[in-house]
Amino acid sequence: MATVTAPERPMVRAQHRYARMSATKARVVLDLIRGLPVDRADDVLAHSARDAAVAIRKVLDSAVANAEHNDELDSTTLFVVACYADEGPTLKRWRPRARGRATRIRKRTCHITVIVSTMPDEMLTVIEADRSAAETRSGGKPRGGRSAREVRRERVARSRASQDDEAGDEHDHEHDDDEVEDDELALDDEVAEDEDVTDDVDEDEGESDEGESDDEKKDA
Repeated sequence: MATVTAPERPMVRAQHRYARMSATKARVVLDLIRGLPVDRADDVLAHSARDAAVAIRKVLDSAVANAEHNDELDSTTLFVVACYADEGPTLKRWRPRARGRATRIRKRTCHITVIVSTMPDEMLTVIEADRSAAETRSGGKPRGGRSAREVRRERVARSRASQDDEAGDEHDHEHDDDEVEDDELALDDEVAEDEDVTDDVDEDEGESDEGESDDEKKDA
């Protein structure tokens, strides 16, 4: 009697050959994403402080793209089934040193390989439960039954309203400054008019004083 075997899950790979880094440095980052779903692996690489994470993230994106376009797989069901770095050729350079000597400089290269495949049923169930829980906590229906989009729109509306209020306050402040300047100009005009009136009064008094002195002279 023939035995029925379960169909093997397709495994899609992507490789970056002759990467200008040592295999040791690449393996440190590859150990962080091995066995993770592709979305979590991408988050880990995006927030990694190592330079090797930039190149490895590109290889991961290439593997996911190959799985989507070539094998028509869903990217949400993929995980990193294997990833490794093999040593490549070493570029040899020389640096001059004292007394006519030279020191060898080894520029390492490596071949980075990332293999993705569909998750097993047990793993897929756990991942979907975690995703649904995360969406419930932060994305899908947060506090008050509002969606994340509605909360974001309200936040943007509040921000724009505050900016409009600040612009209105600045406009009012400029208007107040104009009114203050007008008041100062009006006050200056009034002061100038008062000074003119005072000068006229002083002149009249001077003329009256002169007239009185002439009359006194005549009486004398």
